[in-house]
Amino acid sequence: MVREARENELNEILELYLDLHETSVPEDSEHLRTVWKKIMNDPDHHLIVNVREGRIVSSCVCVIIPNLTRNVRPYAFVENVVTRKDCRGKGYASQCLEYAKDTALKNNCYKIMLLTGSKEPSTLEFYKKAGYSSTDKTAFIRWL
Repeated sequence: MVREARENELNEILELYLDLHETSVPEDSEHLRTVWKKIMNDPDHHLIVNVREGRIVSSCVCVIIPNLTRNVRPYAFVENVVTRKDCRGKGYASQCLEYAKDTALKNNCYKIMLLTGSKEPSTLEFYKKAGYSSTDKTAFIRWL
C-alpha cells in the first residue's frame, strides 16, 4: 500500500535511509523531532511510503513548490527515492513515484523535477521508465 508517512514512523524511515546513502541513524534529539514535526505538518511536503507486510519497503519525498511563472502554477520536486536492498526490483519505488506524480497533478503542478547522484545505468533507466527525462534541463548543485 502506498500512502503518506505517519507521525509514528520516523524511526522506520530513518532505518530505510540507511539503504539510500546514510551511514547511521541520526541521534534522537530535539532538533530531529522538530524537523520531523515540521515535515509532518507541512501540507506541501509529502513523505510517501510503500508498506508491505507491515513494514516500509520504499519511499520518496515530493515537495510542492509555489511558483510565480507558468501561469502561477507550482512545480514538484522529488527526492530521497529509496527501496530496501532486499526488496528492490519489485516495483515498489515505481509505485511511490506514481503516487508523487498523482500528488503533483492534484496540486496543479506543471512539472516534477528529480535529481539523482547515481551514474548506474540501471538507476538512470529506472527513472527514464518512470517518465523522467535527463535531456530537458541541466542540473547544477552547489554543496553547502
